[in-house]
Amino acid sequence: MSQQKSRSVFQIIFYEDRNFQGRSYDCSSDCTDLHSHFSRCNSIRVESGSWMVYERPGYMGYQYFLMRGEYPDYQRWMGFNDCVRSCRMIPQHQGSHRMRIFERSDFGGQMMEFTDDCPSLYDRFHYSDIHSCNVMDGYWLFFEHPNYRGRQYLLRPGEYRRYSDWGAMSSRIGSMRRIAH
Repeated sequence: MSQQKSRSVFQIIFYEDRNFQGRSYDCSSDCTDLHSHFSRCNSIRVESGSWMVYERPGYMGYQYFLMRGEYPDYQRWMGFNDCVRSCRMIPQHQGSHRMRIFERSDFGGQMMEFTDDCPSLYDRFHYSDIHSCNVMDGYWLFFEHPNYRGRQYLLRPGEYRRYSDWGAMSSRIGSMRRIAH
């Protein structure tokens, strides 16, 4: 009788060099500081699950959403450089998605509720500044520009009283997408 190796639902492998070469680090959980495992990251293989990788330790800096697949160089995940310092698993969510966005900080001003993707906030609502939001169900990505381009921001269930709470330096959001597995 053969025994199968138990595998985590989440697995990501970081490589120092392009095309999955050089020193590597296999990860199956959130990691707040990857620096001790590798000095640079030029390619990534996501074996299972979905992940956010971050440019700086502590889930800070540029954020990149990666799902199962191969990323032979950092441009493939839209990276600005070869610096990856932390990563976070995105749990699978089977239910509905629901989020409220607000035009002012601390849930003030006009409110809109979303349950679906929005490729262009401005085209759909003539609205592109989001100062706070409340994610009631599911995981979401905000994008800096329309059509899911530019800087990315992961929003997990919870309250975000100001745009800096999701890591943004500006309230300008061009599009948003649900993370569905």
